[in-house]
Amino acid sequence: MTEQPARRLLLVHAHPDDESINNGATMAKYAAEGAHVTLVTCTLGERGEVIPPELAHLSGAALGQHRMGELKAAMHALGVADFRLLGGPGRFADSGMMGLPDNDDPGCFWQADVDEAAGLLLDVIREVRPQVLVTYDPNGGYGHPDHIQAHRVAMRAAELAAEAGCGVDRIYWNRVPRPVAEAAFARLDEALPGLPFDQAAAVDDVPGVVEDERIGVEIVADGTPYAAAKAAAMRAHATQIDVAEPYFALSNALAQPLFGTEYYEPVNAAAAAGVRRSDLFAGAEETP
Repeated sequence: MTEQPARRLLLVHAHPDDESINNGATMAKYAAEGAHVTLVTCTLGERGEVIPPELAHLSGAALGQHRMGELKAAMHALGVADFRLLGGPGRFADSGMMGLPDNDDPGCFWQADVDEAAGLLLDVIREVRPQVLVTYDPNGGYGHPDHIQAHRVAMRAAELAAEAGCGVDRIYWNRVPRPVAEAAFARLDEALPGLPFDQAAAVDDVPGVVEDERIGVEIVADGTPYAAAKAAAMRAHATQIDVAEPYFALSNALAQPLFGTEYYEPVNAAAAAGVRRSDLFAGAEETP
């Protein structure tokens, strides 16, 4: 039997591309250091808006299959071999943006039974035995129904894992400190005339912006190979992301910063008061 790596990280995301935007540098760093990095994506993003005109014909199942190919390319860029669709490809459909009729589709992730979906994620936890789980905050970062549901499913799976004796030692939510976001947008405003984007997004358009004191861990990747890997992974999601380093835009064509440093709020194990760590595994038990 092959021995598992000592450090094991599980990330739960809603659609292909979310992982690269939020955690690309973190994933590349830990994969390069020999940790086992597992990504669970909850939908194929079949209802995403397509940016490149030459791919505008893609929609529904065809878009989902294409985005799965983009995810595979992104994971290659990050050095991550273990990536899965929750319950298998097509088990849960993209729910679309909040308030659309798509939300009522009985097969969409927003309509999924949380305990049922969490049970599928529990199977992954039992197999991988991660010490660290990363997902969104209760608002899903910015209110998308699939992101909110991914949070609910991940947190419920963590509860079930604890009851089953295979609990996750550290849980973190994706975050961006407000002062960091404000400084990055100030630089963006100065750079905007030279970028292929007409307008900038707003600070509060960035998912997970919170006050600085809530940040417990920062993974610094600026100027390292991990930042380059993150940008490459984001470029792989070409239907969804237009990258002009160190900025990017989604289908709304509003520019926003591409953060090389990634930030996390500890949920079930607060960092020491006044101390910001540089390792998601700090203090976690390295269980076999």
